[in-house]
Amino acid sequence: MMKKFLLVVCGSFVGVWLALILMCITSIIFSFAVIGMGASKSANVTDKTLLCIDLSGGIDERSGSTPVDMMAILNSDFEQTPSLNVLLDAIEKAKENDDIKGIVIDCNGCGAGAATATTLRNALNSFKSSGKFIYAYGDNYSQTDYYIASVADSLFLNPVGSVDLHGLASVTPYFKKLLDKAGIEMQVVRVGAFKSAVEPYLVDTMSEANRLQQEHYLGSIWKSMSDSMAISRKMNATELNGIVDGVLAVAAADTLVKFRIVDKLCYRTEFEDNLKQKLDIEDDEDLNMVCPSDIADDQETVSSGNKIAVLYAVGEIDAQAGPVGGSTGINSEEIVETIQELIDDDDVKGLVLRVNSPGGSAFGSEQMWKAVEDFKKSGKPVAVSMGDYAASGGYYMSCGAQRIFAEPTTITGSIGIFGVIPCAETLIHDKLGVNYGIVKTHENADMGAMLKRLTPAQTAAMQQTVNDGYELFTRRCADGRHLSQDSIKSIAQGRVWDACSAKSIGLVDELGNLESAVKWVAGKAKLKDGDYTTMNCPSLHSDWRNMFGAYMMDMYESRLARDMGFMYEYHKQLLRIMGRERVLCLMEQSEIE
Repeated sequence: MMKKFLLVVCGSFVGVWLALILMCITSIIFSFAVIGMGASKSANVTDKTLLCIDLSGGIDERSGSTPVDMMAILNSDFEQTPSLNVLLDAIEKAKENDDIKGIVIDCNGCGAGAATATTLRNALNSFKSSGKFIYAYGDNYSQTDYYIASVADSLFLNPVGSVDLHGLASVTPYFKKLLDKAGIEMQVVRVGAFKSAVEPYLVDTMSEANRLQQEHYLGSIWKSMSDSMAISRKMNATELNGIVDGVLAVAAADTLVKFRIVDKLCYRTEFEDNLKQKLDIEDDEDLNMVCPSDIADDQETVSSGNKIAVLYAVGEIDAQAGPVGGSTGINSEEIVETIQELIDDDDVKGLVLRVNSPGGSAFGSEQMWKAVEDFKKSGKPVAVSMGDYAASGGYYMSCGAQRIFAEPTTITGSIGIFGVIPCAETLIHDKLGVNYGIVKTHENADMGAMLKRLTPAQTAAMQQTVNDGYELFTRRCADGRHLSQDSIKSIAQGRVWDACSAKSIGLVDELGNLESAVKWVAGKAKLKDGDYTTMNCPSLHSDWRNMFGAYMMDMYESRLARDMGFMYEYHKQLLRIMGRERVLCLMEQSEIE
């Protein structure tokens, strides 16, 4: 027996040491991999160079904010997708560099949000003012591809390719029947006729109020997009919308030329020949192309001097990371700490809060609102630049800024609050046949337990909490926007607005991008162009442990997605529902296509 015990102990001891050695080796490998990944490449920019922008997948707000693929690094197959800030800086650098003659947009299925795409499109339009050209090519243009690429001087399409231009649609899943079958009741308290984030748990179909608000903001966003595309393609918006109504995705390629949706049909090799002809390059010469990361500046570290801080707040606020589909999103504590550090930094002369969030924790939203107020009290100017979304809690944290900027295609507003407490009594007792006994010292000691429903008194208490939260939210908005609380309530009620409408009712000050907000803050700080630099924050922490964790989670999710098929997305949403805080400022989870 003693011999067996010693063998087990020794085996455990050896196992621990082997694990430690393996971790050290992995750490060393990753250290070298990350160093190699971060090493700057010298861009070979010579006469007749082209900047190539690859539109594929999503576009992050900020470089390095997406977990790095560990295996891609180890296989020397890593290529970071350019973020929005890198793309914008590269386009500006290309505009100023005489050796860069034009931009090539390679359309491969961009999944960016409407406001992100608008920002990128506007930067490309500005590039054209230099007199340089933009060519776009695609085998199959997605709608976002086409929206961005339509600014090009010429659009080229594969002879058997397609353009999927179809307008906008919002798809909202409703879970009421599924929850009923599972035996889970969602106990909901809310304020606002338009606060539709809880509708999928309560009803099977869309309410008229929700349909009204979605029709309004989708119509406004599409008008902005279609007007821009029509102008670029030298047609009127009515003509373009008539073409879009014709199931364009399956239209023959030559029909797309006839409709002036694209300019020319050619294969990729023929497209390259067109580029050579445009640049007056011999057929046997190679095109010299650089990617955005080759020429963009690194704004992550700025040592000293006058600085305008750009603080990124992206994702759901204080989202609880679950076993599947968890998201770090916005960490309100980190945002608050960073703002306090910026207040104390004498080199920081102003702040732009870049918000791209559908909301989340009501508590976290209030803490970030307070931090922005503290920054204002320091005497330094602060503005907000809104991305694809700055809604509900995303608007809460923004409303106190001295100036709010948004793209016409930004979704904002949703000033409302709700509480959700799941009850699995039917599932556990009736479906699984499990009985339970409760012993408690006070009447409400078991409030919120998933095994029992709220009592009328507990529901009333929750409703009062939500009512108080709504009063606080609307008061914060009223004070920040210099409006009466009644005025805010008349446009609140949880209603979601497009930025153009939000501007007309006072929720947004100016239609513009991140650069517009930075210049406004610099002006308020009495800084001229060239007298300051921008500094991105908070600091990004990426080490081999984070990469390994992200890799393991990705492997787990990939396998689960494969096994569950189309049900996987619903599974993820249900996990998010069960793991969220009780009281939230969050807009509805709809997929805009």
